[in-house]
Order: sequence, then structure tokens, then C-alpha cells
Amino acid sequence: MIWNKPVAHAAYGDNGQLRSHFLDDHLHGVAELGASFARTFGAESTARLAGLWHDLGKYADGFQKMLARAIELGPDAALEAEHRGRVNHSTAGAIWASQRLHGGQGALLAFAIAGHHAGLPNLSDDKTSRSTLQARLQQKDLLVEAQARGIPAEILEPALAVALPSPGWDPAFWVRMLFSCLVDADYLDTEAFMKPEQAAARGGYPDLTALEPLMTRHLTEKTAKAEPTLVNQVRAQVLSQCLDAAERSPGVHTLTVPTGGGKTLSSLAFALRHASTHGLRRIIYVIPYTSIIEQTAGIFRDIFGEAVVEHHSNLDPEKDTYANQRASENWDAPIIVTTAVQFFESLFAARSSRCRKLHRIAGSVVVLDEAQLLPPDLLQPILHALRELTAHYHASLVVCTATQPAWEPMDSADLRFLGLPSVGDLVRDPLDLHAHLQRVRIELPEDLNVATPWEELAQRLEREPTALCIVNARAQARSLAALLPRAVHLSAAMCAQHRSEVIAEIKARLKRSGPTLVISTTLVECGVDFSFPVVFRALAGLDSIAQAAGRCNREGELLPALGRVQVFVPPEPPPPGHLRQAAECARRVLAARPADPLAPKLFTEYFRELYWLKGKDLDKKGILGLLKDGKFRTAAHEFQMIEGDGPPVLAAYGKGAELIAKLRQDGPSRELLRRLQRFAVTVPARFSLAWLGQGLVEELAGGHLAQSAPGLYDPRFGLGGAEGAWRPEELIVES
Repeated sequence: MIWNKPVAHAAYGDNGQLRSHFLDDHLHGVAELGASFARTFGAESTARLAGLWHDLGKYADGFQKMLARAIELGPDAALEAEHRGRVNHSTAGAIWASQRLHGGQGALLAFAIAGHHAGLPNLSDDKTSRSTLQARLQQKDLLVEAQARGIPAEILEPALAVALPSPGWDPAFWVRMLFSCLVDADYLDTEAFMKPEQAAARGGYPDLTALEPLMTRHLTEKTAKAEPTLVNQVRAQVLSQCLDAAERSPGVHTLTVPTGGGKTLSSLAFALRHASTHGLRRIIYVIPYTSIIEQTAGIFRDIFGEAVVEHHSNLDPEKDTYANQRASENWDAPIIVTTAVQFFESLFAARSSRCRKLHRIAGSVVVLDEAQLLPPDLLQPILHALRELTAHYHASLVVCTATQPAWEPMDSADLRFLGLPSVGDLVRDPLDLHAHLQRVRIELPEDLNVATPWEELAQRLEREPTALCIVNARAQARSLAALLPRAVHLSAAMCAQHRSEVIAEIKARLKRSGPTLVISTTLVECGVDFSFPVVFRALAGLDSIAQAAGRCNREGELLPALGRVQVFVPPEPPPPGHLRQAAECARRVLAARPADPLAPKLFTEYFRELYWLKGKDLDKKGILGLLKDGKFRTAAHEFQMIEGDGPPVLAAYGKGAELIAKLRQDGPSRELLRRLQRFAVTVPARFSLAWLGQGLVEELAGGHLAQSAPGLYDPRFGLGGAEGAWRPEELIVES
């Protein structure tokens, strides 16, 4: 059939009647939604143009005939055909934008329109010549076909001005934010027609001002229950000063508080009051590891209920099908808890499914927890994005850590580091806090160049009734724990559900004051509130040693005695690259035998030396240069926070086996994928592919990998079995 009026989508209703989403209505709907999203950063009129022109190619007879044929095959066939690119309907609008608008105006708009399904293209690139923007703009017959049917003048020639990024703004960043407004508006308007019940279930969240009384009540109850210890007094002081600072203007703020000083709740309290004071829309809490995100999100949900959305980097479907796009988040809740991987890889993404949420960051408070853990190889582009957000997109940033990573600008003959200018710390005297919260003493080996064999270390640990030992890699944790039968093993080779159970068991043992020996990777160093009398830490970056110290005498329960943090040199050095450089910088700083190895001034020295050593490698992949040249797709491919990881493997641990069976039988759904996140383990791609070839892992619908051999998951050590198959250098990063 051919409709007497151009149609964007068609579907069968519950009563079996065909429903038509007329193209004119769709374009106006997307235009208005996109304009409302872009209003925050002054691109309202441009986003409205993008919405009006994004589907001009659907006016062509070829698209209308395809839709008519596809609707005969089932309710979603037309939409799936559209997303699979069977008819190119996005290029016509990009060509029109480039013709209608002069100079750079048309090109910037054309990027967003051309990529609204397939993702932002490169401007030009020999390797992807067919899909580059320049190549697509040559296909002028696509616009001619669309115009032949007759496009209403109100759509083709609206009386709208184009708002380009102001001087000083990064055009590439602006394009990605405009692109985000367009693709989210397109998804939502389409969903409202195709799945009205699902669309109606969206939103309905309270705004941030309605959440303030809940925060106040929680803090009041927590304060009433707190024992009058020195540590709790300091936490109350930090909270009070953060709340007082909420009146400050939006910008870049630091929060420098020693580990255990209550950074999480204090930063959240600041963010909530700061947002309410300045009319900001949401809080985005960015956490370094997926291994601890569940804990923080759980704390926030205890306060705010379902106003909190938790978004992991695992199981983030990016296939261009309607079902998978529904499963991804668009961050429309007032409080988002996400990982650094998800946050920053999305900021540099090109795919529409990843970029859809970016416009929600504008006008938000971003709390960057444990900021020192960001990868130095990507530091320049990361800080560039944060500068853009705070300078031009009405975002406010809190850089939250015990060890501020010396991000102030530096310009010398050896290094030009633009950094991240701060308006000041939220606490009045970080040095005073450090002195008041001193709960440990650091014990260094006599010779920082002599390694301790694992067998000798195991003997030392065996003499400690209760101790925590933190090593640099999963394979190291497995090897050391194997020498200590009574030790509890903890690493990201275990799925989140398994880790949560083990962490709960460890806390219960500590509460009973029973003997507890734990061998762990770095995942315990951020957000896991263990408190041990003795902590052993393999030599690593100075910031990592400080984080380990935060798991020792955390509540000050040993005071006036101090906890002991014993640094040792592990048998295997870190692999070449950042981790080895960080350890070497720490070795040089500690070789001077400072009276206080955790003194704040030492961290400034440590990070400055580390960044100076990295030099041009602070943008090792040349991301900023690629984006300046309009190579969005290449930049997105190169910007990887964790190199070499493959898709996560779903572990058949506990209820994971039942959920995998359901995925195998029914296929992916939003709810099922969210539940399966608890059973996902990230591994290097070479291992998941090898296991796939050996039949130990199977590929299920949607490209998800799942454990299929029972022995692959060990009840103590996690994925990989009791024997272990991973070399230390391949499993350093906890994700």
C-alpha cells in the first residue's frame, strides 16, 4: 500500500488496526523535543532545525514503498528495516543542511543529521570513504528524490536562525551535544508512537528540590546514631563545610578529604544543595570501578528510592536494533550513578546509542569520585571535555579524592598542560583534616628495590590474625591466596554478586573480631569500607598506597594507637606503561624516607613528576587532533578507558545460571540484562575468544557471552577456574 500522506513509521495496534505516524508530525515532534534539550546550552533553534530536517529522506518514494512492503511482515518490521539502513533516509537532510546553510553552519548540522542512526561519521578518511560525510554529501540524488514528492515549506524553509558555538567553544564537542539532543528526541518521539505504554512509563521522577528533605532526614538520623568519635567529628565538620560551600557559583570545585572522612555523603549533600541553589537539573556521580558501583548506588537508593538510576559499562547494548536501543539509558533521572568508563567513553562516542544521554550532562552537577584514577594516556582529552562542560554547558564539577592529582595548568618548555582550573576546595583546610585524620603509620621496606617472594610474604601474613593484603593484579591475588588456605580471596575475576557476598562475609567477621585474612586486588581501595588493623600493600603509585591506607584503622577504633600499612615490593614489576611509571615515581618519592609518606605536598610532587614523564602521552592516541579534523568515528574507536577488554562473560554463579538460561530461551530484555549485570565478569578479549572456541563459553542473542562449562567458574577464585590462566600483566585493571 502507499499512503496518501508521507509516513515516518507504521504499526499495528492491539486491536489489529494499522496505525500511521505521519512524517510531518514526526519531524515537528523531534524538532520540539530536541529544541527543549538544547535550550540548556543555547542551541535551541539549531536543534529544532536538525529535528525538522533529520528524516527528509523519508519523503522519497523509495522509503514510502519500503515501509508499505515491510508493514505486511509484522508490527516492527518497518522500524527494524529503517534501523538496518535498507533505505538511506538520513543523507538527504544532511545535504540540504549543507546547501541551505553557508560555511561551517551547514557542515556542523550535517554531521548530526547524517549520523542520527549509523553514528557520527568522519569528515574524510580513506579507510571509510563510503561512509564519510564528504562522500555522503555527494549523493545529491537522494535529496532530489525526497524533494520530488513535495516537502512542506514550513519544514524545508522554516524561519529559524542558526546558533553556532560561540568563539572559544570546541565545535566537535558542540556537535556531539547537538547530536545527542537529536538522537534522544528521535528515539523518544518514535517510542511514543510505536510503544505508547512504554513511553508513558518514562519520567515521573521528582526534581532535585523534592529530594532535599529526604537528604536532610537521612543526615539527621545518621548524625543522631553516630558515636562521638574523633573520626565522626571530622566527618560532621566536612559535611557542614560542604553544605556551606553550596552557595558558590557553578564551576570546578575540589573536595580533598582523607579516605574515611565521609567524602561520599558530603559530596552528595553539596551537589544536591548546589543544584537546588543554582537551578541545575541532576546529579551525576561518576565512580572509577564497576566493582563498587552497586554499593554507592545502594546507599543513594536508601535515601532517594527509585529517583536513582545505576548505569554500568557492562551489558550496554549498542546494536542498531530497536530492542537493544530500548535497553540503553538516556539518563533522565535526577540522580545518576555511573562508571568513569561509561561517562567518558560516552562523551567521546560516535554511536547514537552511546551519545543519546550526553545532553543530560549539561546543567548538571558531576561528582568525579577518586579522580586520580583516570588514565593518564587520555588525561588531556578528558580534562578538555570537563573544561567544556563547566565553561559552556552550565555544568558544575566536584573533583573528589583524598589525593588531588595536581591538575592545575602548567606551561613550560617541556610540558604544556592546560589542566583544570579550580575555584577552590569545599573544605576550608585540607591540611588540617589530614592531620586530624591520621590513623596509620606507613612502614617501608629497607630497600625499595628488593622484591619479597610470594612464599615469604605468605609466611608474614600467616603470622597476622587479621590483615588485608592488596596486590596489583588478579593473577597475583589468586597465586598468593592459593598459598594461604584460610585467606579470603577477592578480585574482579569474581562477578558482582559473588563479590558482594564475600564482602558481606568479611564485614561480618570483622564485626565479630574474628581472625580475618583477605587477599585482594585494588577493587577494595575505592568505596569498600573495610577497617583492618594491618594492611600490606604491593608497591604501586603513591595514590594507590594512600587508598590502601584508607582500609586500615578506618574508623579510628585503634586510636590512640595507629594502624600499620606495610609496603612491600612484589616479585613481578608492573607492566610497561602507566602502572610501571606510577610505581617508579612512588619509589623515587619514598626513597627520601619522608616523615609522613601520605603528606599532601608529596602527592603534588608525585603527580607533577608523573605527568611530566608522560608528557605528550597525556593524549597518547591524539584524540583532540582527530576531533579537530572531524574524525568522530576514529576518535571514538581510539578512546578506550580500558584497552583490550572484550564483552563481559556472564557467569553461571548462583542465580546467574537461571538467568543465563532465560536469556538463552527468551532473548535479551531491559529487566533481564539489568539483573544479569550482577553476574558479568570483564576479561581480556583473547581469553573470552579462546573460551568460546573451546566450548567453555557460548554466544547468546544480542552478542552476549555466557559461561557454558561448569568448571570455568571457581567458588573461591571466580572466572577462570581454580588453576588460573591469566598472566599478571594482562589483568591489572579492575573494571
